[in-house]
Amino acid sequence: MLRIGLTGGIAAGKSTAAERFAELGARVIDHDHLARRVVEPGSAALVDIVGEFGDRVVKGGVLDRTLLADIVFADDQARVRLEEIIHPYVRAAASAADRQARGEGVEVVVHDIPLLVETGQGGDFDIVVCVTAPLSVRVGRLQQLRGLTHEQAMDRILAQASDDERAAACDVALDGSGSVEHLRDQVDEFWSSHLP
Repeated sequence: MLRIGLTGGIAAGKSTAAERFAELGARVIDHDHLARRVVEPGSAALVDIVGEFGDRVVKGGVLDRTLLADIVFADDQARVRLEEIIHPYVRAAASAADRQARGEGVEVVVHDIPLLVETGQGGDFDIVVCVTAPLSVRVGRLQQLRGLTHEQAMDRILAQASDDERAAACDVALDGSGSVEHLRDQVDEFWSSHLP
């Protein structure tokens, strides 16, 4: 089984690449999805988050992700505390999904991990693929597609690894600055050159 780590800065185009990998037949394990799943009502992770940040981050028994984001992107120490709570749960869920894929005979597994570099997981994969895009493109996308202010966009970008840090961990870089079709074509080229 070929295990690929897929990463990229926020709004670089990683989700587009992940979608194309899935269309080509890879089993994509989306770590953002797992991060949402592990904090569902009644989960141990949600209990831990409430213990750290208080009841204010829960509304109707559900984690208020917007409020929590406002807290952690304004306070680096709070963000680190949140990551220390969530990452072990996400890693455990990802390992279980990986074992399931292996047991099912899946040939290619792509772990879609926004914080692959930040969490030191680069060495866990056969190949690490990064999707890149210039800062200005990413800020524009966050403002246009997610309705963030320039300051909010920059807070989220600066909370992640730098482009240089990401590049140092990557084996293959895909250019996400252009059209969706251009990025999908690059995934196709990677697939044809790295898979039998």
